[in-house]
Amino acid sequence: MTASRRRGAGADRRTVIIMVETGRRWLRAWRVAARRPPVVDAVFGAALAASVLVAMVTGPGRGHGRSPGTADFVAAGLMFVLVALRRRWPLPVLAVATSATVVAFAAGGMRSAVIVATVIAAYTVASIYPRRTAWLAGGAAALIMYAASVRWSNEGWAEPENIGIFAWTGMATAVGDATRSRRAYIAAVEERARRAEQTREEEARTRVVQERLRIARELHDVVAHNIAVINVQAGVAAHVLRARPDAAEQALQHIRTAARSVLDELGTVLGVLRQPDDAEAATEPTPGLGRLAELLDSLAAAGLRVEYRLTGEARPLSAAVDLTAYRIAQEALTNAHKHGADGVAHLRVEYTPDALTLEVGNAVPHPARPAGGTSHGIIGMSERAASVGGTLSTGIGTDGQFRVRAVLPTPRSGASDRQEAVA
Repeated sequence: MTASRRRGAGADRRTVIIMVETGRRWLRAWRVAARRPPVVDAVFGAALAASVLVAMVTGPGRGHGRSPGTADFVAAGLMFVLVALRRRWPLPVLAVATSATVVAFAAGGMRSAVIVATVIAAYTVASIYPRRTAWLAGGAAALIMYAASVRWSNEGWAEPENIGIFAWTGMATAVGDATRSRRAYIAAVEERARRAEQTREEEARTRVVQERLRIARELHDVVAHNIAVINVQAGVAAHVLRARPDAAEQALQHIRTAARSVLDELGTVLGVLRQPDDAEAATEPTPGLGRLAELLDSLAAAGLRVEYRLTGEARPLSAAVDLTAYRIAQEALTNAHKHGADGVAHLRVEYTPDALTLEVGNAVPHPARPAGGTSHGIIGMSERAASVGGTLSTGIGTDGQFRVRAVLPTPRSGASDRQEAVA
């Protein structure tokens, strides 16, 4: 007895699990179909047509049904087509449904199917078109069906069934109009929310820009004041250095205090101006020609052989010229690696009394298409050279190689500038 009960309980659980899984499948299928309104309308129309035919067979009670005839199947099929196409052509569907209702009244056929289709079409028109169009179309359909019912039925004009045509059509139109108004209201609320969010973001960005401008002005005032103090105290120290060493020492102390104040202010402002998602400040020194060996090693590891030649006596350069020379060499050699023909590039660095000349050459795959990289890279190198008063030229040389040649001025004061920058 206990075993049979257990088997029965197990069967019940399996039945429940099957029902739950079936329900989930139907729910997933319905969600997929709901994303496609034509599919939903087709299913809805088929269900209505089938329910009308089933109601005709069963009748209001036992033994009162009848077998549907050809006209009944035609009316049910027309109902399915009209409901399935109601979103695609709302007004034509309403017109056809109203005409079919008139024909059904005149022929004495199955009126319920076409009347239901007309009511659904009136709702669809009201849910899509403006209120004036919806009520004019719904009212015209109701008036035509009412006239047809009074003309071809045995009931009077004030009978409840005839008045019900106005009631059902008017209710469908009112519900459709309310649905359209609700959709418009929700769309307007969402649009206002989107605009408000966009406005808040723009206001926030504007406030950030204004705050940064204010900080920049304050920074300018502080730095300008302290630099002026440093300039004056430096002049005092130079004037009294030999005659009054104690006064010179005091002036130098003022210079040190002012410089520290400037550095502290710069650190504070840079911390405020840093974006929340900015990377941490780099601790590596500014790259220059002193790191050229590392660049050549990385390119060699990537498969580019660079033949490097140094002419003249190397000397310290200003920070701007040193960085510009390094970046131009880096960009030109990278382009030679990406677009060169044989994996070999030539780099020449020449120091002259007044300038630094940097030249990179590489073989060209096709003479008509110079392998010197994109125009953006060349423009960037030209702008870097111009920023320090230099020039940059590109083109194919007499040996058939594409060359990048930069000439950067290096005045003798560059050494002192470099030392000050490093300090």
